[in-house]
Amino acid sequence: MGKIQIMDEWLSNKIAAGEVVERPASVVKELVENAIDAGSTSIDVFLLEAGLTSIQVIDNGSGMDEEDALISYSRHATSKIHQEHDLFRIRTLGFRGEALASIASVSKMTLITSNGESGTYLELEGGHVVTNKPGPLRKGTDITVAQLFFNTPARLKYMKTIQTELGHTIDLLNRLALGNPQIAFRLLHNGQQLLQTNGRGDVQQVLAAIYGVHNAKKMVPFEGESHDYKVTGFVSLPEVTRASKNYMSLFVNGRWVKHYLVQKAIVDAYHTYLPIERFPIVALFIEGDPYLTDVNVHPAKHQIRLSKEPELLKLIEETIRETIRHVIRVPQMEKKEKVVKSTAEQLNIWKPAPKLDVEKMNAIVEKLYDVQTVQESSMLEPIKSLQESSPTPVEDSFEHTQPIEEKSIQNVVDEEVKQYSIEKSTKEPFPALEVVGQIHGTYIVAQMEDGFYLIDQHAAQERIKYEFFREKVGMVNPNERQALLLPLTFHYAADEALLLRENKQELEAVGVFLEEFGQSSFVVREHPSWFPKGEEQEIIEDLIEQVLTTKKADVKKLREAAAIMMSCKKSIKANHFLTREQMVTLLNDLRNADNPFTCPHGRPVLIHFTTYEVEKMFKRVM
Repeated sequence: MGKIQIMDEWLSNKIAAGEVVERPASVVKELVENAIDAGSTSIDVFLLEAGLTSIQVIDNGSGMDEEDALISYSRHATSKIHQEHDLFRIRTLGFRGEALASIASVSKMTLITSNGESGTYLELEGGHVVTNKPGPLRKGTDITVAQLFFNTPARLKYMKTIQTELGHTIDLLNRLALGNPQIAFRLLHNGQQLLQTNGRGDVQQVLAAIYGVHNAKKMVPFEGESHDYKVTGFVSLPEVTRASKNYMSLFVNGRWVKHYLVQKAIVDAYHTYLPIERFPIVALFIEGDPYLTDVNVHPAKHQIRLSKEPELLKLIEETIRETIRHVIRVPQMEKKEKVVKSTAEQLNIWKPAPKLDVEKMNAIVEKLYDVQTVQESSMLEPIKSLQESSPTPVEDSFEHTQPIEEKSIQNVVDEEVKQYSIEKSTKEPFPALEVVGQIHGTYIVAQMEDGFYLIDQHAAQERIKYEFFREKVGMVNPNERQALLLPLTFHYAADEALLLRENKQELEAVGVFLEEFGQSSFVVREHPSWFPKGEEQEIIEDLIEQVLTTKKADVKKLREAAAIMMSCKKSIKANHFLTREQMVTLLNDLRNADNPFTCPHGRPVLIHFTTYEVEKMFKRVM
């Protein structure tokens, strides 16, 4: 008997499950995406123990008849792909036909579905049907996945804590809700509601439900278009930042995907507007011909290939940069708010209460919906509190999860965001300030009729000099070179030296000429005249590193870095006392800057304290 044989279908399904079903969030993703493809306008997700005990997804989509229901859990069963040509114009989220087969093979699954004319009830265990009978006629599909990985204990062993697994699912549902604002989503864990959107098609209202009204009000819309792509979405003002790129959500033709270069284009658009290692909240939607995208890259469909990628990245960066440039404003002093200890305590606010004024409602909504604590390191305690709360049966949760107060609070969310959306964002002019004095030789105090301002003198002059150097180095011809009295020597490994020899022309294009000096060493005898004095070695090393990693030296980025470096080193430092005339001159120069509100590193240049805020501090107003 030969060694090679055809693998049993049941075994191949379990192997496929290893690629498709990584954790409970993977199951939720596949089931919810199928519900979206079915034309649902309402999708409810119920979890017990983060989905390790039970996952239930209920939708009101098109549903299936008995014939389709019986074949739906077979491998490669799909209603979306019929011929090879269809692979190049995919507009649905699911298309591989592996989801239900993979999920069913590693769980105990119940499928209740109806197309409105007939209903089907199926129970499967390990991918095999154990019950098949008529089901209710409610149009849509109700799938329950219980005891996930019950027959693959090795996979179950690698599951993380309930808190971690729940965090992945919340993050996933947040993104699916953002990508489909026309669908009303609900997520409940052990009977406690963690997410609800209204399905009215307003992205900013979804942002409010996920990140809180306070943050949603500080996000501005953008729109750009090229011959091949259209980009739209919302970006946060530079004052709203996070420590992770996880808050940048990218959707291509409605599909949530991960794309490193698109994330980089977004970060580049915020250049000099954000502090180092801080990132914005972004919801970016890219629309284009399906022929320009390849979504058949990864089993979980998280990754995507894009045709005409450089043009798209340029469109994204320029569109967002222009939007930010027009809405940049003076940071306001943030009001201190009472810290809420846990998500469970936040959820307890839903209990019936006496009259609730609008200001309190807004505070409740902002705290309740700010689920970012689940996504960052502080997520552990909130979800632990939820886990310890007593579970509510799924059936009861589905019927009784709309407290009276919730509807009124949701109306407040909608009204707040709607009111903000109507306001037109325009670039804020630099205020005409009157210098009052200086604090500790570091901060300038200035005033006008609406309050007073604190100006960081180092950041202010840094911005002024950065714009000066940026223009200066941009006008210099890279062929104008300065000879070195002593040549600079660079040593590299043999493979790196070979790569440099093959790409010497890239360096010569920016004015750096390498001369071979031995087998794997090079010398440089002259450099472009715009190189900062004393920084020549570091600049050339950075250029060579660019060539070694990307095979291309980007002189624009190099000049940008040089301008930032020179502006920082030549600006006024802290503890440097200025005369009144010097302070007035500094503010006048700052007023003429292209962006007077942040330094080249993204830190604020000035902060505004309103008269009302000052009077409130002194209890003149209550």
